[in-house]
Amino acid sequence: MASLVFRQVSFSYPGSPVELFQSVDFGVSEGWTGIIGPNGAGKSTLLQLASGLLSTSQGHIHRPDDTAYCPQRTDSPPSGLRDLLDSVEGEAYRIRGHLEVDDDFLSRWPSLSHGERKRAQLAVSLWARPSLWAVDEPTNHLDATANAIIVRALQSYRGIGLLVSHDRDLLDTLCTHCLFVEPPHLDLRSGGYTTAKSSLEDDNQFVIEQKTRLAKEQRRLAREVDSRRRHQQKADRARSKRGISRKDHDAKEKIDRLRVADSGGGKGMRQLEGRIRQASERESSLIVRKQRATGVPLAGQQSSRNALVRLPEGRVSLGESRTLLTPPLMVQPSDRIALIGANGTGKSTLLRHLVGQIDLPPSDLVYLPQEVDAEESTRILEQVKQFRGAALGELMQWVSRLGSDPSQLLDSRLPSPGEIRKLMLAARMSDRPSLLVLDEPTNHMDLPSIECLEAALADFAGALLLVSHDLRFLRSLTATAWDIQPAPNDPDSLILHVVSQGVA
Repeated sequence: MASLVFRQVSFSYPGSPVELFQSVDFGVSEGWTGIIGPNGAGKSTLLQLASGLLSTSQGHIHRPDDTAYCPQRTDSPPSGLRDLLDSVEGEAYRIRGHLEVDDDFLSRWPSLSHGERKRAQLAVSLWARPSLWAVDEPTNHLDATANAIIVRALQSYRGIGLLVSHDRDLLDTLCTHCLFVEPPHLDLRSGGYTTAKSSLEDDNQFVIEQKTRLAKEQRRLAREVDSRRRHQQKADRARSKRGISRKDHDAKEKIDRLRVADSGGGKGMRQLEGRIRQASERESSLIVRKQRATGVPLAGQQSSRNALVRLPEGRVSLGESRTLLTPPLMVQPSDRIALIGANGTGKSTLLRHLVGQIDLPPSDLVYLPQEVDAEESTRILEQVKQFRGAALGELMQWVSRLGSDPSQLLDSRLPSPGEIRKLMLAARMSDRPSLLVLDEPTNHMDLPSIECLEAALADFAGALLLVSHDLRFLRSLTATAWDIQPAPNDPDSLILHVVSQGVA
């Protein structure tokens, strides 16, 4: 059976004084292994090391000869796409059909969606029949239909699979192991994400308890040593012959008997000091995984209005000749609504239309669009840099707990897409809004940040209207779904349906 084994592997990028990985040992065989870790932890680097695209600084990697790596980006057509499209092999037909790769994908590459490009990228890799397949974020930004196509393709693979993803459902469905990346070390656990994370947290809590116990033991022994030393000093003074007459033989004999009786005191002290050293060494050998601070506060409030949004039945233009038909829509102060639908069905357009119709004080509404251009990102960052004192401290703490370095962020000229989303939310929390309208809020966030944001939104006192392809995120936070579907017998129209039982 093929296997991937890292033996004492260390790696650092040229010019970097810090090793990203240090003396790493792990091994996996056939089946999918999820690669889990925060942004910047080196997950993509690990995939490239495993695939042979990067060389180790030290150590050795045993891998199969035939490997394939699918990067997260899909800017350029994958090498081999032309051959796949031209092939008349039955396997090529099967893979193209399985991943719905059309014959004109190469000629239409500039106009293909990210999902279509990703399907073509995966198809080329599958056709190569690699024994090791490393896949980086295959379902990012994909709707449920495209996601299902890719999941089926990943499930069909028989070999050593390495998967970087922040899709918890995918990691639970596909993976038999998860590798948690926390430079310079790695931790391999059995099970999908939910099981593996629970195991990791349980073990980490046990280590914390053991370290606490050993620290208490050291303090107790240190007090005992200190007490014995004081007793020894007192006894030494009592046993001293200084000041006794040379002719007082009875007194001298008594002191000699005391010295013989206490001659084992030094040995007992040495034993105690040895136990302290042993406890200290055991405590030092126990490694506690870094625990990111959580508990981000979303300081909202529930509005006293009967309704925050009221829209009559109507039509929303989606450009060209396409139209979205909407029933009467209302958002009440405690509503939690998921807006769902395939890519291109007008979710973002509807949100923009709805936000334009909302009659609320600006402080009551927070709208987070799906994409923020560079100019707007720079403007928001400059606004944030004007914060002072407690307001700046609170905002930066919020950003830090979502996984970004506040000082590094303030020193930057252009925030990353993930960082600007965190800033936009953090900058508005002091207003105590009553409605959050968030379009793909978890885009560009790592798993710890997503879970932290999810917990914060769960405690938000106001109303939520969310768009997300992360169904677990939506299921945990919303109770009603606005579902956009194609209109029957009308290819140019879509219809929004209100589903009271929420996201399926």
